Amino acid sequence: MGGSLVAMTSDSAHRNGCRDGQENGCGNGPDGGRGNGAAGWAAVEAAVPEFAAAVRARFGAYRHHVLATLRKDGAPRLSGLEADFRYGELWLGVMIDSRKALDLRRDPRFALHANPGGGTDLADSDVRVAGRAVEVTDPGPKARYAAAVKPPEPFHLYRALLTEVVRTSTEPPFIKLEIWRPGRPLRTIRRTSDGAPPKYPEALEERE
Repeated sequence: MGGSLVAMTSDSAHRNGCRDGQENGCGNGPDGGRGNGAAGWAAVEAAVPEFAAAVRARFGAYRHHVLATLRKDGAPRLSGLEADFRYGELWLGVMIDSRKALDLRRDPRFALHANPGGGTDLADSDVRVAGRAVEVTDPGPKARYAAAVKPPEPFHLYRALLTEVVRTSTEPPFIKLEIWRPGRPLRTIRRTSDGAPPKYPEALEERE
């Protein structure tokens, strides 16, 4: 299944009409959707399928999520966003000429945090992704996406190239962090709320 997902990403990238020159990884060659240290969603599913399924399910629990982009002065901007997983990709649909769209055109870096829902615990985990948003300009793929999703039109469509995927959950007495980055194995860090060092010494480099 992983191989077919990677092939799907490679095939879809040639049809996605990414903005020329915006990202070296936009073409999605045989590296499974990686480019400049970033990867398409299918590469995540191929590398760590169970982890990817948990992250996708968490995003799927709610419709609206929180997008972070960079303003012109470098300050963060938080906006609501509907994220969509299909065709082996994570897509970001954005209202035409909105502030967040202008942010992404100027600087494609973003972070997306899944809607935390109600309550204050981590019963369903907490997930976030970060990376670069590559705008899709080819009318064919945009029309295909619009037919399936039916977003308000006109709109900007971005394909997410991910540099980090993080899932936080509880494993009493620990807070458990699972971190995936392209080209590296999945890392698991367990921390406690008393400020003690992470359970595994080799995870010290991941402290944030």
